[in-house]
Amino acid sequence: MDARESVTEVLRKYYEYANAGDWDRWCDLFAEDQVMDEQLAGHIEGLETLRSMMKGMGAMYRVFRNEPVHFLVDGEKAAAVSHITAESPSGQAIEAEVMNFFRIVDGRIAYMANFHDTVPFQVLSQD
Repeated sequence: MDARESVTEVLRKYYEYANAGDWDRWCDLFAEDQVMDEQLAGHIEGLETLRSMMKGMGAMYRVFRNEPVHFLVDGEKAAAVSHITAESPSGQAIEAEVMNFFRIVDGRIAYMANFHDTVPFQVLSQD
């Protein structure tokens, strides 16, 4: 497997594990010193901080699907365009187009940032 295939495989697993609700394996994709700029959660540093945060993911959404549409890979940098279909705990629908930027070093996500419209997620604060 070459470097491009290795990065693409990490991206595939990122969405596979998220859509399975397997947040432990999802967190395993990140480096110990990972940095994330998440549009709703803010700036997150370190794998243990991320693991702790993700323990609440199952309670935040009744349904959560993040389907990748396109992957762009350039060395250790990658971008993914995806579509989120979700439901709040009370069943309110969430639909959003998303762009994620990744830096993947030695098979682990060292940095990730996501960009999307935050308005569809406002229903989460109404539950």
